[in-house]
Amino acid sequence: MARGRHTPDEDEQPLETYRRMRDFTRTPEPAGTIPVPGDGERVFVVQRHRATRLHYDFRLEVDGVLASWAVPKGPTLDPEVRRLAIHVEDHPMEYLHFEGVIPAKEYGGGDVIVWDTGTWEPHDDEDPATAIRNGTLHVVLHGQRLRGVFMLVRTARQEGDKEQWLLFHKHDEHAVEGWDAEDHPTSVLSGRTNDEVLADPDREWHSDLPAAQASVELKVAVPDPPTDDELAALDALGESGSWEIFGRTLKVTNLDKVLFPAREGEEPVTKRDLLRYAAQVAPVSLPHLAGRALNLHRNPDGADAKGFWHKELPRHAPSWLPRWDNPDADKGETQTYLVVDEAAALVWAANFGALEWHPWTSRTDAPDLPTFVMFDLDPGDRTTWEELLDLARLHRTAFEALQLRAYPKVTGKRGIQIWVPVRRGPSFADTRAWAEKVSRSVGAMLPDLVSWAWEVKGRGGLARLDYTQNAVNKTLVAPYSPRPAPGAPVSVPITWDELDDPDLRPDRWTIRTVLDRLRETGDLFAGVQHADQTLPRVK
Repeated sequence: MARGRHTPDEDEQPLETYRRMRDFTRTPEPAGTIPVPGDGERVFVVQRHRATRLHYDFRLEVDGVLASWAVPKGPTLDPEVRRLAIHVEDHPMEYLHFEGVIPAKEYGGGDVIVWDTGTWEPHDDEDPATAIRNGTLHVVLHGQRLRGVFMLVRTARQEGDKEQWLLFHKHDEHAVEGWDAEDHPTSVLSGRTNDEVLADPDREWHSDLPAAQASVELKVAVPDPPTDDELAALDALGESGSWEIFGRTLKVTNLDKVLFPAREGEEPVTKRDLLRYAAQVAPVSLPHLAGRALNLHRNPDGADAKGFWHKELPRHAPSWLPRWDNPDADKGETQTYLVVDEAAALVWAANFGALEWHPWTSRTDAPDLPTFVMFDLDPGDRTTWEELLDLARLHRTAFEALQLRAYPKVTGKRGIQIWVPVRRGPSFADTRAWAEKVSRSVGAMLPDLVSWAWEVKGRGGLARLDYTQNAVNKTLVAPYSPRPAPGAPVSVPITWDELDDPDLRPDRWTIRTVLDRLRETGDLFAGVQHADQTLPRVK
């Protein structure tokens, strides 16, 4: 078995050095337990890695791991140039095509792109593991950028406890004089630069999970909106029937039942209207719901009747519905949650009588680690809308001072909520404590408007800046979710500038009007999905 190093004890298993050097509760890299399937060919990868300093990680599959060298100036096709290559610890095969961000202050912290990849073979049929131990390895690369015969040679020098090698290209038909890796700064997988990946990573790694599950896609596949024919098929149904939508067949019932009473001058909103809206908004809502347990607030008898929380996915739910079994659930607690990983699942929830959709602020792969910090500006009986706007504007100023991206939305009822995306790592206790400091700092500016009492009756009609929603299985209503009130108002993202719009109201948009707004503004909450922020210190 290839070691990928020489200083550790010869009996030590591959990857042990790698595992020791990383805190796998914090660093999103795979722990490396499951090999990547292949067709018998050896693979290689070169990753452009901006950590403490820029370098290229040159990795060859050898006996089930990635033997690795850090090449500060990158490989070259110029046979007259020798590149320093620091022999580092083996990496697991799951790391082969990792492209994303490793958290700061962790081993290897920085951004990574797949600069080149392909297959390789040893030159003259030498055994790679033996060749590495002996200090000389000839390789033939079949990559997208690197092709031809390369040679790795160990020198007598060390950098700390790591060996210094030389990497160079042999004289062959693939050699190119003056060829420089930095002239080709993009990923061969995504076409993006390191800066672009850092600003908007597609993947995260979570090494506290099995390696096969360590790669988490941050962006879900979003379907096209329903066609006119699909919507017409819903309109053509009688009181009940089967509706083909997003590739699923849903049995829909009580379609003409009034679920939301009418606003003045409008028609009441029926279940058919709700299902139509759920289908139309699902492609926009999906990124905000996917990968998260969903708490449903059901009003099967309509918004005028008392509603209730429904969390357990019912046994009669169709087998295709995505779901999550909570491993930490105690007896008597919710065991299985709906997870809206596909658009049809949201339509199913609406047909099930869910008038409100409340996703968890953590993902199912790491339920104890939030991806948002939540601020709930909850008005009291005596709080005017203008007073609530004053509190929201103070939050706007606070987040500007903290240099944080924060995203406001009206609740569809009386309040305003603010979501702050954060890189996964802090616990709920951490985010709750941080949110409390911010909230109390804001509240101190207008103390006559704010109460910190827990119970509503103890607040004297004042507003509450509720930071306590930052806890596992505590939720705020999802963007674009309806609310059980006349006209079917919707919780709608807004811009910070709209706080100064005299026409703004918390229930301004309904399921009949918000789609027009979306066509004009796009999803103003899209940035919430870019969880790339760390929380600054608040005094």
